[in-house]
Amino acid sequence: MSSPLNAESSSFATVDDIPPSLYIGHHATDRSGPVTTRLLAQAQNTGYDLLTSPITTPHFHSRVLQLVEDHLQNAASTQTPVENLPTPLITPLSPADSHLTPSDANSAIIGVVSPWIDLSSRDPLIAHVSKHILGMEVAYAAFCGISNLIIHGPVSSEGTMHYARAVLEALGMGPYVQIHILLPMTGELEVDVEGTPLAELASDEYSADAADEDGEDVEDEGEPELYGSWEVWEAIRGLCSYHGRLSIALELPRQLPPIHLQSRWYSEPVRLLVFPRTSFLRNPKGWPVLSKAHQSYLSRFLRLRFPPWALLSDCNPIPTQETSSVTAQTPEPTPAEASSASSSTTAAAAEKPTAHLEYLRHLQQTQPYRPPIERFGQGYQDFLQSPLQPLTDNLESITYEVFEKDPVKYEWYERAIALALEDLEPQVTGKGQDGKAVVTVAVVGAGRGPLVSRALEASRKTGVQVKVWAVEKNPNAYVLLQRRNMEDPVWGGKVSVVKSDMRSWKGPKVGSPSTGGGEGETTGKVDILVSELLGSFADNELSPECLDGVQHVLHPTHGVSIPQSYSAHLTPLASPRIHADLLSRASNDLNMSVQEKWELPYVVMLHQYDFLSTGPPSSTTTTTHENAAEDPDLHPNIHQTWSFSHPVPASILEQAHQRGGGQIDAGGFQGGNGSNEHNARCTPSGGLSFPIPHRGTVHGLAGYFETVLYASPSAASKPPTNSTSKTNPADWKQTRQVELSTNPLTMSHKSPDMISWFPIFFPFKTPLYIPDNGRLEVQMWRGTDDRGVWYEWCGEVFEDGNGRGEMVGERGAAGGGGGGKSGVRDCILVGGICV
Repeated sequence: MSSPLNAESSSFATVDDIPPSLYIGHHATDRSGPVTTRLLAQAQNTGYDLLTSPITTPHFHSRVLQLVEDHLQNAASTQTPVENLPTPLITPLSPADSHLTPSDANSAIIGVVSPWIDLSSRDPLIAHVSKHILGMEVAYAAFCGISNLIIHGPVSSEGTMHYARAVLEALGMGPYVQIHILLPMTGELEVDVEGTPLAELASDEYSADAADEDGEDVEDEGEPELYGSWEVWEAIRGLCSYHGRLSIALELPRQLPPIHLQSRWYSEPVRLLVFPRTSFLRNPKGWPVLSKAHQSYLSRFLRLRFPPWALLSDCNPIPTQETSSVTAQTPEPTPAEASSASSSTTAAAAEKPTAHLEYLRHLQQTQPYRPPIERFGQGYQDFLQSPLQPLTDNLESITYEVFEKDPVKYEWYERAIALALEDLEPQVTGKGQDGKAVVTVAVVGAGRGPLVSRALEASRKTGVQVKVWAVEKNPNAYVLLQRRNMEDPVWGGKVSVVKSDMRSWKGPKVGSPSTGGGEGETTGKVDILVSELLGSFADNELSPECLDGVQHVLHPTHGVSIPQSYSAHLTPLASPRIHADLLSRASNDLNMSVQEKWELPYVVMLHQYDFLSTGPPSSTTTTTHENAAEDPDLHPNIHQTWSFSHPVPASILEQAHQRGGGQIDAGGFQGGNGSNEHNARCTPSGGLSFPIPHRGTVHGLAGYFETVLYASPSAASKPPTNSTSKTNPADWKQTRQVELSTNPLTMSHKSPDMISWFPIFFPFKTPLYIPDNGRLEVQMWRGTDDRGVWYEWCGEVFEDGNGRGEMVGERGAAGGGGGGKSGVRDCILVGGICV
């Protein structure tokens, strides 16, 4: 038998990690001449992939300024209010107004909308002219084949909604144009606008001073609000309905903001990372470098499926053989550069035109290896998938194969079986020909047989004899199981293969090594019942219902179920990318209605998201969340929703059978006879409370699970399902317990590097905005009747103050219910059962 896969095996490392793709662009704020094919070729030969180009020229800027000034002078000379005059009309662009022309080379050009316009101006005249210019430039850039445009963010946050409305109209002018809003992480942009901005021509009555005199709220000139820039973006993308062609050009400051704000921006659709010259430090040799914090932040972005582009802004001119009118002059050194330029070597490094570019390429080539889960899930980042439906669908061989590549799951199952064999050997009554005890093991839902092999391997290692049964309903997998029993030397014809739904299987036939028992034949009991029915949310693949149906074959006194117990866990997420994906799917998927899209949970490899509810870790938790190492307050708050244990007490199953058979005259709470009502669950009456320290938007709930595969009765302590006690998985023989977890708080010390399960995501149709120091109360139900099982979920936002929290906004529910509705039924049909 081949050795189990591990993180270093060929399954993950057949080839070395390929360096991530990184497109680097050159941006000069004072570039005013045309970006010719010659300049573009020089830039690409140097190592740049992209160049920015203004859409219009200084001539157009002067023409617009003159037009507005003439209009204002006319109003002043005639003593006519500006609003009573016809608005000035900007004539179409002329060749002198733009250097752009249609060209195949334009695919490597990022257009820059005139930064001197003010779409957020309180002055109607300035806002109108700015909006007109935006439309002209976007339309002409789209005509020329430029597909990426940068628009500077709002000059003032007061007019953000007017700005957003103008951007929304611009998105409709070019169906293939991607618009990137240039924003700082916090505070203001590093680079000032070249030339005279239109804002300077605004009427005095609309100035900040006038607004202050009128008693309106005006931002203080002191320290900028930490989340102010993000709030602006939140308003823009909200009004634009999470448009798929709207993203962010994020400018990185010299000193990054706190980790929690970095994580928030990381979750957003950042398409450009802008590095002004001030972002860089100088090492002792004078070369430009990024701080460790910047390097770590860039590495996170480079691990995305579609990494953002990097844009070097005013760092160095493009090297040319002769001075070009379109090439920026060498910029003035920053104070740090000037103070470090004390030697010839340092001066040479500071003046080398490709120093910043070469450094970013160096970072690209020296990125750390990705963890196993990322290598395994490459291409599936934030990709929404419907949960598997193994009860109704016969899985394909490739699906089984993917699961079997897990380096942890089956090894942990083998450990659990080994512990159970050692504990049960003295208790079983079955004997082999040599008089030694024989433990009967049944693998229900055997698939292609990996757990069967693990059971046989556990028997070999422990020396405990076993009699193994493999039960599988999939007729295609059944063929492979039979062939494997004949040809696999580990199996050696010792496995009894049964074609049956586990719930219909009568049990192992006594005295036969190869058949599953028929009518009138004697059947025995199973000592160990092994299954792998767990889903991303523990019970979402109907493990409780399936194991209830097969429990009758388990020995009533010493029978062991592997897994023994499992629990589901939740936490709120900001995941705008997933929300935007669902919005885009709402109109193009013919298999579901628009409403149904929001009433389904999705399995997804979460990557570009932000844990909104965070806090200091407890003394017994660790986390796989990468920011926690840098900021101890970034451990996510993840709460248990409910749990299940197996085997179920016989009295509970007996009552369920009586209700199902009509022997008890009591209907179910959800209708029908209530035979599955013992598997209904809900959160505690007070709900799950998630404190949200920093303002944000909840797009849904992330779900995880934990399971105790086996905990020996002889263990010193038997932890509950939701235990977070730190144990080393390698010490399983001493602790005599084996656990699996996808919970980020416990995965690293229960089942590190496990890849079989991605998290599950429960979406909100209407995202919920939460203020600083807010609180999200989550309620969830696992409903059931005679025909189905389904989930319901909802959230309520509270603003915590002194004393009792006050509810703010509306309740968000599955399907986007508002106005206090408690939620709607959410189902995935699985073999006649909703999940």
